[in-house]
Amino acid sequence: MSGVSRPIIAKFASAILLTGAAFGAPDFTRDIRPILADKCFACHGPDANTRKAKLRLDTHEGALGERNGAQAIIPGDLDNSEAWIRILSQDPDEVMPPPDSHKKLSAAEKDLLKEWILQGAVYQEHWSFIAPRKSPVPEGARNPIDFFLQRRLKSEGLEPAPLAQPETLIRRIYLDLIGLPPRPEEIDAFLADPSPEAIEQLIESLTKRPSYGEHMARYWLDLARYADTHGLHLDNERSMWPYRDWVVRAFNQNISFAEFTRWQLAGDLIPGATLDQKIASGFNRCNVTTGEGGSINKEWIYRNAVERTSTTVEVWMGLTAGCAVCHDHKFDPISTKEYYSMYSFFHSTADPALDGNKLDTPPVIQVPAPGAQSKLAELDTKIAALGKRIAETVRTIDYKDPAGLPEPPSPADKTIVWIEDGLPPKAVAAGNTPWKFVAHPEPVFAGERAHVREAKGLSQHYFTGATPPLVIERGMTLFTHVYLDPDNPPGQIMLQFNDGSWEHRAYWGKDLIDWGTQNTASRQRMGELPEVGKWVRLEVDIARIGLEPGSKLNGWAFTQFDGKVYWDQSGGRVDTNPASDPSFSWNAWKSQNEKERNNTLPGELQKTVKGKDPAQWPESETQRIFHHWLGHIYAGEIAGLKPLQEERTKVLQEKEALKKQTAVTFVMADLPKQRDSFVMKRGEYDNPGEKVTRSVPAFLPPLPEKPEGRDYNRLDLADWLVNGRHPLTARVAVNRFWQQFFGIGLVKTSADFGTQGEFPSHPELLDWLAIQFVEDGWNIQQLIKRIMTSHAYRQSSVTSAALQEQDPENRLLARGPRHRLDAEVIRDQALNLSGLMVSRIGGRGVRPYQPPNIWEPVGFASSNTRNYKQGKGDDLYRRSLYTFLKRTAPPPFMATFDGPNREQSCAIRGRSNTPMQALHLMNDVQHVEAARALAQRILKEGGANPGDRAQWAWRLVTARYPSAEESQILLNALKAHRERYLDDLEAANELINFGDSPPDPDIVASELAAWTLIANLLLNLDEVVNKN
Repeated sequence: MSGVSRPIIAKFASAILLTGAAFGAPDFTRDIRPILADKCFACHGPDANTRKAKLRLDTHEGALGERNGAQAIIPGDLDNSEAWIRILSQDPDEVMPPPDSHKKLSAAEKDLLKEWILQGAVYQEHWSFIAPRKSPVPEGARNPIDFFLQRRLKSEGLEPAPLAQPETLIRRIYLDLIGLPPRPEEIDAFLADPSPEAIEQLIESLTKRPSYGEHMARYWLDLARYADTHGLHLDNERSMWPYRDWVVRAFNQNISFAEFTRWQLAGDLIPGATLDQKIASGFNRCNVTTGEGGSINKEWIYRNAVERTSTTVEVWMGLTAGCAVCHDHKFDPISTKEYYSMYSFFHSTADPALDGNKLDTPPVIQVPAPGAQSKLAELDTKIAALGKRIAETVRTIDYKDPAGLPEPPSPADKTIVWIEDGLPPKAVAAGNTPWKFVAHPEPVFAGERAHVREAKGLSQHYFTGATPPLVIERGMTLFTHVYLDPDNPPGQIMLQFNDGSWEHRAYWGKDLIDWGTQNTASRQRMGELPEVGKWVRLEVDIARIGLEPGSKLNGWAFTQFDGKVYWDQSGGRVDTNPASDPSFSWNAWKSQNEKERNNTLPGELQKTVKGKDPAQWPESETQRIFHHWLGHIYAGEIAGLKPLQEERTKVLQEKEALKKQTAVTFVMADLPKQRDSFVMKRGEYDNPGEKVTRSVPAFLPPLPEKPEGRDYNRLDLADWLVNGRHPLTARVAVNRFWQQFFGIGLVKTSADFGTQGEFPSHPELLDWLAIQFVEDGWNIQQLIKRIMTSHAYRQSSVTSAALQEQDPENRLLARGPRHRLDAEVIRDQALNLSGLMVSRIGGRGVRPYQPPNIWEPVGFASSNTRNYKQGKGDDLYRRSLYTFLKRTAPPPFMATFDGPNREQSCAIRGRSNTPMQALHLMNDVQHVEAARALAQRILKEGGANPGDRAQWAWRLVTARYPSAEESQILLNALKAHRERYLDDLEAANELINFGDSPPDPDIVASELAAWTLIANLLLNLDEVVNKN
């Protein structure tokens, strides 16, 4: 970060502003509109509700129109221009801008306004609201970027810098494309041929590496406000990481920016949408949500739609549309009505107003593990074929219901009590608090004791390892007895069973515990809470929770949310009376399942069963359900059926095992019926005004003709953004990519291309790049290659005092880019150089080292992210992209180096320079451990003597060899460290044992400790934490 003072920056800004005036009439778009927008539009701009004196200065008609015998501006006539008279006035009641606005005009601004009026007060439409124009480039220009930049440099009396040293350039390229430094052998290859052709080949090869997509994705995830938690109240975990992994794939596959846009805004609406297109639609499910009690559904439907509208406009159009939520935009031509017309595209999404604090708030989709999708399809084909053969077999059966036989079979009942007065043999008890057994006079159902638990929030006690296990039998019902304290009842109770997997759950009451997936074996709702103040028997049909005959239970969990609950006598019961057993009697099964949605049936048959008496079932559907019952539920013998059933069961188990490797991810979907949308007066969710329809702001190109038979939808909106005629989309996109490589955009305010934003430093270049981007098919890698092969990118970043004063922010690009690396790159670089990095791609967020007690102060007791549980092994050394991001307590290292908390879209990261950053780099366990691992590499790979090792280490970390002076500094430091640690072996051992990875036992502790501090010094070098 430059230490340039504010006065110098202001001086430079004025110099840039005056450039146009120095060579002729001021340019309205570049020179005048920014002044009017900053100083005048708040009271005399687009917002009619706050406009004063009925004067409008943002339009030609408003400024030049006559009012009460006077005109604010008369072209060429200063003496009679009322606005100019007010600007020069010394009367505090007359002067403009008024003193209480704190928007005083500078002398330079007054000079510009004066010259503009004298030259005719020509108005022009704001530069970014008109279509870009492609200026001609001379034939033979190697790179059009350099043509535009060098033409501007020449007009400023400057020249471009010479090319950067090859060692500097290759490190720059690697860090910018994959976020990792080059290896020594890669540096050697580049030094052997640093030609422009070799650079092109290097860029192409790096964009083919998986790490390219990982590095590029993090910029987009800032915009998408991606995180791993909901963001408010409990701030529980949400399953969004498949979206993050899709963004990585999208960049690695070089999906065009047009498709990248369509998939994210409306992938769910694309006909025949693929899995990836649906996953991509999660972009607008990344917003902060809540499940807090007392929240108002209507308010959060409104707030979610507002957030998605404002984010979409900012990300793709670079405008601050959110200003129009409460009133017409004060600076840009977006009325409140136009804002809510765009809002209506997002007002009918199917996600609930409140997230329920769940991992999988619907709508969600299953995302198979890599390679599993084709295997699942293959298994589905097998299951369908076996189902067909089973159906053919059962059609030949002459079934007689045992309940209708002249002499029904004698009933028999088998009950196995597994838990009473204590745990089963060899069971190992566990839970978030110890088990507690009580005796009379407290409630006890049977025997002498019951177990009890009182909780605030989520609480569970369970056991595993019971031997012998409880063997599941055909037709078995699992049971327990429960007593809910009438003075302190729970909100939800749950039973969970372990047959090698805990994914068998049944619950009663509210849905407060977000384990498993609703309406599957992993989370089955059995009904309302039992009556309080009495013992109630709870029963669970094994089929509903996915337990098969022959399964062996070794564990059982008792879970509750809030309240005081007593549990007693648990086990399994088998009813062996065929006449009343639903697995033998069709009539018994029908009676049991009437008015229930039986999850053992295929989905289309569930609709027939749900809420209907069997007498209401259509005859054709009754026959289908009956044949399904015979083939898949009936426990009697059917010739030739058993082998088919066993084979089908085997395939189903294989499918379930594969599905357990799947994840869920949030996606978008629309309601079947569109909600009505209104202008919400003053931005109040419960104060609707005029009804609006889906449309876009009038200052932009219109939507195409409305599709026949339906309203516009999000896919139409996405297509409109990337149809090539939109004046903002391509400009905003190329500006952001430019910002990635140069540290600052051609438009500095990359989140604001409106009238309050900054004029482009090189408007013709921006337009040329935007048009070429579209003509190239919105090809991101082609744009990147064009930027990185330019002289502007490849030139030296060495500066001078004179150049620093004239161009402190390097807007003119007379030198190459230089800025501090982002948080993720600093950490990943250390892991990579140390050899600790684990390069596995994708998956759920990991939890590397973090200081203690970061989550706890902001975590609710019932939150599943209250306590930070550090990962183990590989999880500590994954790329920073995969670090679990809790919004209310983001990773401290990332926050220290200006990583956003992802509560809202972030187009520009800050670049601070603080003592805390240095303390992190020197003392953070991740960096100290990386330094020790790097020291081990130096001692093993760096040569036989300290001098060789110092040279090797310096080059590994910086990509260049050290000077003689630098080498000597390292060797002097090494000598001092050796002496210290030879005298203090305890300190040496303490240092080298930082972190979970063990130090190399073959290296002497004092030597390893000394080199660890040398490695730490290298990782802290200015040229290592900066991109030069």
